[in-house]
Amino acid sequence: MLLFIALANSHYFLRGSSVLGGYPRDGSGVDSAVTWLLSTFVDGRAFPMFGLLFGYGVAQIARRQRALGPWAVRRLLWRRSLVLIVVGLLHALLLYAGDILAAYGVLLLVGAWLVRWKDGWLLLTALLFFALGALPGDGSSTIDSSPPDVAMLPPDVPTMLVERAQVSLYIAFLGPVGFLCPFAIGLWAGRRRILERPERHRMLLWGTASVGIGAAVLGAQPISLMLAGVLTPPDQPTLELIGPLHDATGVLGGLGYAALLSLIAVRFQARGPGRMVDAIAAAGERSMTCYLAQSVVWAVVFTPFLLDLSATLTVAGTAFLATTTWLSTVLLADWMRRTGRRGPFEVLVRRVTYRRSGR
Repeated sequence: MLLFIALANSHYFLRGSSVLGGYPRDGSGVDSAVTWLLSTFVDGRAFPMFGLLFGYGVAQIARRQRALGPWAVRRLLWRRSLVLIVVGLLHALLLYAGDILAAYGVLLLVGAWLVRWKDGWLLLTALLFFALGALPGDGSSTIDSSPPDVAMLPPDVPTMLVERAQVSLYIAFLGPVGFLCPFAIGLWAGRRRILERPERHRMLLWGTASVGIGAAVLGAQPISLMLAGVLTPPDQPTLELIGPLHDATGVLGGLGYAALLSLIAVRFQARGPGRMVDAIAAAGERSMTCYLAQSVVWAVVFTPFLLDLSATLTVAGTAFLATTTWLSTVLLADWMRRTGRRGPFEVLVRRVTYRRSGR
């Protein structure tokens, strides 16, 4: 998940003579191939998986704290949402304008009520917001021809703070609309502990992985081939059809990825974890810290008044940077695991969330 987030976020900093869907159009053949891979398997596919796992984690919290009563659980979740909003807005102002933590915090303000909804209402809500996301329109980032704006690449600190303050609030309050579908499905799946007990849900998980990833790959091709330069961009009405198609099938892909990784975990569990699994698990246990650490790299590398490499790095070079950054955070998390250190931001969230319950 964190690798895909790094790959999905970093290319939006790149500048070129023309840009489409967050990709410069003047790259090499290698850049075109990497663009096809990212737009097929990563873009719009990573964040739904993130949303699903967020909802799943909320369901776990609600189950563990059930004895406190409904109102106490809601207050606990609201405290968690507030710390996510504060950390997210600071993250957006200082490091990365596209922060999603604040959006998750706003989502949890509403999601705290969804925790007690019946299964049917959760699935109906997920279906409704999935359908809304699939409607034709020009809101998909995959068909946006705008270069990185001043909030992404500010020329100085005052401009950075002013521009990012506006953008971060916009994302925080509108972002939850795009995450409600996977979040609701995550709540539903978390109640059944489907990802924790994959051996009991093999058929469901295999079906979700096959259909979800298959739909995501097929649904991405009109956009992916266009961004890679294989197809000529069509007229605007067609773009407004294939952009939402890419996004909607990406939601299915995010669900499919979560199901596939759960099935893969069964195989690792059967033969016992190794060093690699332990390291990746350590990164998962410190996911917020690792996510924020990625943004430190983006800020240093791309900000105009720092290294300013947004017009220098290519799509392929940026993908390599993203992968290297992710590997570095995995190594950092593994070192923290071996030395008995928890992630500082995980500690912060936990202290704020559980300060009154004492758990």
